[in-house]
Amino acid sequence: MEKMYFGELDQYLFGQGTHYEIYKKLGAHPMVFDGRKGVYFAVWAPKARAVSVIGEFNGWAEEANPMEKVGDIGVFECFIPEAKVGDLYKFYVTAKNGKGLYKADPFANWAEKRPGTASRIADVSNLKWGDSAWMKKRAEIEPRDEAMSIYEVHPGSWMKHPVTDENEDGFYDYKQFAHALTDYVKQMGYTHVELMGIAEYPFDGSWGYQVTGYYAPTSRYGSPAEFQYLVNYLHKNKIGVILDWVPAHFPRDAHGLADFDGTAVYEYADPRKGEHPDWGTKIFDYGKNEVKNFLIGSALFWIEHFHIDGLRVDAVASMLYLDYGKDYGQWVPNKYGGNENLEAIEFFKHLNTVILGRNKGSVMIAEESTAWPKVTGPVEEDGLNFSLKWNMGWMHDFLEYMKLDPYFRKYNHTRMTFSMTYAYSENYVLVLSHDEVVHLKCSMINKMPGLMESKFENLKVGYSFMFGHPGKKLLFMGQEFGQLREWSEERELDWYLLREDKHKKLQAFVTELLNLYKKYPAMYAMDRNPEGFEWINADDGDRSIFSFVRHSPTGRNNLLFVCNFTPIERRDYRVGVPKKKKYRLILNSADPKFGGETVIRKVEYTAQAKPCDRRPYSFEYKLPPYGVAVFLF
Repeated sequence: MEKMYFGELDQYLFGQGTHYEIYKKLGAHPMVFDGRKGVYFAVWAPKARAVSVIGEFNGWAEEANPMEKVGDIGVFECFIPEAKVGDLYKFYVTAKNGKGLYKADPFANWAEKRPGTASRIADVSNLKWGDSAWMKKRAEIEPRDEAMSIYEVHPGSWMKHPVTDENEDGFYDYKQFAHALTDYVKQMGYTHVELMGIAEYPFDGSWGYQVTGYYAPTSRYGSPAEFQYLVNYLHKNKIGVILDWVPAHFPRDAHGLADFDGTAVYEYADPRKGEHPDWGTKIFDYGKNEVKNFLIGSALFWIEHFHIDGLRVDAVASMLYLDYGKDYGQWVPNKYGGNENLEAIEFFKHLNTVILGRNKGSVMIAEESTAWPKVTGPVEEDGLNFSLKWNMGWMHDFLEYMKLDPYFRKYNHTRMTFSMTYAYSENYVLVLSHDEVVHLKCSMINKMPGLMESKFENLKVGYSFMFGHPGKKLLFMGQEFGQLREWSEERELDWYLLREDKHKKLQAFVTELLNLYKKYPAMYAMDRNPEGFEWINADDGDRSIFSFVRHSPTGRNNLLFVCNFTPIERRDYRVGVPKKKKYRLILNSADPKFGGETVIRKVEYTAQAKPCDRRPYSFEYKLPPYGVAVFLF
């Protein structure tokens, strides 16, 4: 090009790691140059001897369109009048040793559908949005104090069409998915969806956690514009959108980021830092400004360009610890001799500060499985500045308790109460994710003890405890209606189960929980405040009953939860209460509409001056087997 498009300021900012809209410069961009329509290409390949663009527009000829190196940061660029939107292309990179490499564009916005590995020219510069009301409201709220009930969804296996020659995978495209998913999420009452496997990836079995296209919505379900339609449609229906995002590692596929110019460009050069032995993947080099810029630019691309409301950052622990999943001799200590990755720590602080600072109301969620301190703490206090963190400790204790035969639960009572000792150390999301229903771990319903009827009752009381516990909520698809089989990305959910009464009534019960959660601020508004939760009786281990209050910020419309985790009816159950007033029953798990008893219970219960549970007042309630009762006061 006669005049550099990737100019000196671009080179400086990229070298500093602060070119936050780098995706507008690197990659493939349709434009007019010198009065000619065409496509501008730019790629970072710092150690390459030469780079050229090959594609459908030049017969994949390696010498047809050589790129010019600009500056000394290692960026190559060229303009090709013959190229147009929709064309497939790659970069042909000549390494210093003369070896030729065929690489997909790291900044491509669209990819050839797998098993193809080329990039595809897209124009995402003028997407048509209709979600201004949603975006305006988002910027005005503090999401950590709002209701957040997340439906985790894998688009390719949520619901499928019959396989045909035209649709060999049976996938819903983004537009079909938008309408079907929105209808279902509104019917159920979730506030957000979390989409798995959106950034482009080559292998279906990785579920999207081994990414090759950090700036491209997967072509499995359509074009970037069709993905934009999905986000826009969800927003217009007041549903938030969270994406899984994977800055921890990337696959070795020949067309991807690994050894991009014949050397370690995106990954650490030392295999003891740059490879995961268990996963067979490469680890990003968080010490390189350009690599950090690539990742931060990707996060900003999804949030700012595609209006995504938040990112759930995968495998954070694997980034923070140099010895994660590694044996002695497979890792290198930091300069102080410790196992902390100091560069990854700095990366997270930079990432979260920029994302949340530029995008009020968005969220950054950490999947961090250890006790690393201050994951959601502010940078000023040496925290990582995430908005929220998955509560893996709660999940582990909860599932271990729920798997037990009810007889043994009394010996494990503290598994359900322990989480309250650290509930306010971070801003948590309570999660029952896809990871808990794969690899022979059983579906959620089949983790439950007893015969099938008991399994459903167990799940209802378990979900009720989860929704009453402080923290945002996440359920993986299928758990809301009692999917029997483990999840597989190769088939759709077993929707036919909803023809059976017990599955339909479990779904109705979860819908009731979701609607209660959204309706009453006591359920969410004080998640970060210890005054929002009060145990009534945390020590009733012999009967395996838990009772607690969720307080609202105004002191009105508080909620009393009583959860019975045994199949034994407690006819003479008495619960202590903080105030002498009327308590209105708003959720009864044994209601006929949820498959319970045929007797209709009275709605109001008046507290009497009878001490119970170390409270001056109490009332009696006949607590059913596996009974859940929620009272409003």
